[in-house]
Formats: sequence, C-alpha cells, structure tokens
Amino acid sequence: MAKSKWLSKVNKRASFGNATILLIVVALAGQMLGFFRNRLISTNFAQVNPGSTDAFFAAFQIPDFFFYTISAGVLSVAFVPVLSDRLRQGNKKAMWDVTSSLLNMLAVIMLIVAVFVFVFAQPLLHYIVAPGLTPTQLKQATEIMRLAALNPLLFTLSGIITSVQQTFGRFFFFAVAPLFYNLAIIFSVYLFKNNLGIVGLGVGSMIGAFAQLFVASLGLWGLGFKYSPRIRAASSDFIQVMRTLPARSIDQGVDSINSIVETNRAKALGDGPVTYYNFATTLQNVPVMLFGTAIATAAFPRLADRLSQNRPDLFHRDFFKVLHLMIWIAMPVVVVSYFARGYLARLLFGDVAPEVSLIFGFLAAAIFFRIIYTIVSRYFYAQKDTKTPLFVSLIAIGLNIILAFNLASEHAYGIAGLALAQSITAAVEVILLFCIMFLRDRALLNKDFWSSIVRIVSVTGFSAVAAFIMVSIYPLELSDRGFLTLGLRIGAIAGVTFAVHISVSLLFGLQEARAVVNKAKSIILRPVRI
Repeated sequence: MAKSKWLSKVNKRASFGNATILLIVVALAGQMLGFFRNRLISTNFAQVNPGSTDAFFAAFQIPDFFFYTISAGVLSVAFVPVLSDRLRQGNKKAMWDVTSSLLNMLAVIMLIVAVFVFVFAQPLLHYIVAPGLTPTQLKQATEIMRLAALNPLLFTLSGIITSVQQTFGRFFFFAVAPLFYNLAIIFSVYLFKNNLGIVGLGVGSMIGAFAQLFVASLGLWGLGFKYSPRIRAASSDFIQVMRTLPARSIDQGVDSINSIVETNRAKALGDGPVTYYNFATTLQNVPVMLFGTAIATAAFPRLADRLSQNRPDLFHRDFFKVLHLMIWIAMPVVVVSYFARGYLARLLFGDVAPEVSLIFGFLAAAIFFRIIYTIVSRYFYAQKDTKTPLFVSLIAIGLNIILAFNLASEHAYGIAGLALAQSITAAVEVILLFCIMFLRDRALLNKDFWSSIVRIVSVTGFSAVAAFIMVSIYPLELSDRGFLTLGLRIGAIAGVTFAVHISVSLLFGLQEARAVVNKAKSIILRPVRI
C-alpha cells in the first residue's frame, strides 16, 4: 500500500514550472554523478596510463550511433505529438496500440543490432572509430563494446516508455532513471578496477542500462497501459510516426557520425586527446542539459498540445516565453563557463586539467548555441516537421567535419581545433534555423521580443565584467587543489556573476529576473508546517 501511494504521488501530472525545476535539479544531480564518474576514471585509469581510457570512450561510439540513428528519432520528437493528439481526443486505446507497435518493431531491430555489434566489434573499432588504438587498447575496447551491445535496445525501450509519461505530464521517472546508469558505472570502478581494469566499466554500463529500464518502467504505474505483442503497421498513427522518423533518425545519425569522426581525429593526435576531448564535452553538456534539454523537454508537450488545440496564438506565446527565458539564462552561464574553465577542469579532472581547460574554452560559444538549439528545433518538431532540422543539420555536420580535418591537426589548433569547429558549427546551425523560421512565420518578427534580447545582451556585458574582476581577485594558482579551495573560488565567481546579471536585469526591466526573485521569495518565506 505504501509503495502504491508513493508511486501515485510521484506520477502526478506536473506543471511546466514544476517539471522544469524537477528536470533541472535531477539533471544537475546526474551531471554531478557524471563528473564524479569521470573523475574516478581519470584518477584510476587516465592518470596511470593516459591512453587507457581512450579505449573506453571509443567503445561506445558505434552502439550510440545505432541508438541515435534508429531509435532516438522516434522518441519524444516524432512520438509525443502523435500521442498528444490521441490524448486530446481521449483515445487511449490508439495510444497503447501505437506504443506497443513501436516497442515491438524497435525491439526486433535493436536485437539484430546487438548481434551485429557483438560480432563485428573489433573491425568496427580498428577500421572506423579509432585506427590508432594499440593492440591492448583494441582488445579492451572490443570487450567493452560487446558488453554494451544490448545498451541500444535497453535505452530504446526506456525512451519509448518515458515518452508516454511525458505526454501525460509525468517527468519524475524520465528524469531519475538515467541516474542509475551513472551509479552503476561508478560502482563498477570500485568493484572491478583491480581484476577487470577498464573493461569493468563496460560491465557497469551494461548493468546500468538494465537498471535504467527498470526504473523508467515504474513510471507507467496508474496510466492503464495495455501492451499488445503486435505491430499494427497499417495504423494511421504508426504510419504518421514512421513518416517523421526517417528525417529525425538521419539527423541523429549524422550527429553520431560526427562524433565518430571527432574520435578518429582525436586519436590521430596520439594517446590522451580522445579522453581529454570527451571530458571537455562532458563539461560542456552540463549547462546544455540543465538549461537547454531540461527546459525544452518540459515545454515540448505543451507546445505540441497547443497545436493539437489548433491554437497557434498560444503556441507562439509559449514558444517566445521559453526562448526568451533560455537566452536570459544561457548568457551568464557561458560567461561563468569561460572565466571559470580552469578552476572547473582542475576540480573535476585533476592532473589532466590543462588540456581539458584549453578545449573547454573553445567550446564556450557552443554552449550558448546548443542551449538555444534545444528549443528552436522543437519549434519545428511540434509542427511535425523533422525535415527542416535534418537539412540544416546535414549542412552543419558537413561543415564541422571539414573544419575538424583542417583545424584539428598538429600544424593548426591540435585537439582544440575540434572544439573550435564545434562552436562555429553550432552557431551556423542555429542561425540557419532562425532564418527559416522568420521566412515561414511573421509572428516571430516581434519588436518587444527582440528589444528585450538587446537588453539581455547589454546586461551580459556587466556580467562579463563582474566575472573578469572575480577571476582577477582570485586567480588560479598552481598550488590550488582540493574541493574546498577550488569550490569556494568557483562559487564566488559564479555567485557574483549571477547576482550582477539578476540585479542589472531588474534595472533593465527584464521579467525573467523578476520571476526568479519572486520564486526565491516564495521558497524562502514559505511557512513550515510543524
């Protein structure tokens, strides 16, 4: 009975604000676990043998490629709008039918993928992903890839299940399930480092994928989900999802191909760059996940619902509101990320910090555009348009690959060239999507919106000055070590920067700052029941 009440409570429909807060808080917890995981990997493997962790990161490129190419496109973006239409009509039977059909079809495909990855792991690594791996590294990477062969299947099932929950406004298990994946890898460091070494992380990854699926499944409680072991290929809903799936799948697939190319180029620079680049991109993904993916994920079901209601006016209102909020948040985040990059890298990654800090500095601009992309792309996905983001993505990825080969060499920027290429590509991709939006939708030519954007940019100038002053007051010294010393300095830089950003935003009349202050007051002054 107690379990039943607990599941019912956490499975309640969440408002946009509560869903956003939940996703940000849990995403932050997930990223902290990710940093702790990478710090353990760095301390126990990378610092002992700089090239050993290259095998670990290379091993996941192919499984991730298949997951993103085949399945990730159907999850949320192609799937949620169809479910939203049926939920609006009160037709749960149609929802369960299309859900079961997708589960069954993708499960069969991913089982075939698992067999393929297991059988051809070694040649895929040797000839495509990282030809520069030593025989020992190749053997380790092969074993890890085979252990991760089932991960695309397990992630696919988890994704479909949580997409259903998002449609109902339930985000708790969607948010917390990935935490168990990182926890499993963390425990595997302690359990297997002395007997299995780096391969033990592959065991942790496999266990974590199973744990993630189990936790995600708890979110179906109370929805009345009825599974059917059939694939209703003639269903109009299934056909609609399949029509939007290819474009989105190719979009995700070329992103994965780009990651494989980046791994290939990083490995060509010697032992270590693959690990350094992965650490830096992990650091970059924190603000993107917290303030991009979390907010856009919470907003997307509502945007899709507005169009299901045939209310483009409400769709535009909600879209502008979320976009404005994300730009206002992204600006100081980029400022802090750039000025505090050295402190963050040393705190999180130890002795490999200089290389990670250099790369992360070049990724700072990409953070802003990746955050904005998460909501701009959903403008198209809510309208069931997956082709436009695909075409823009193809242009951007092509540009990124060309830049990667030209910039990431010993005669140019080295491993930092990959980061520079990514920042340029991210900017081009978002600018192209904005141009297409303006050509299609004149409602986006909103003077009030763009005047407020100008004010945000002006406010950011004060925030950057504040961050620069704090870094000058508390410079990073060679002797600075430890969580307390580095954590306090990072907290001081971030705290002052955000305080200035909020204060000046209030002076400039920006509503986002007022909303933050009011929310903080409501939390601080809320009466406590005894």
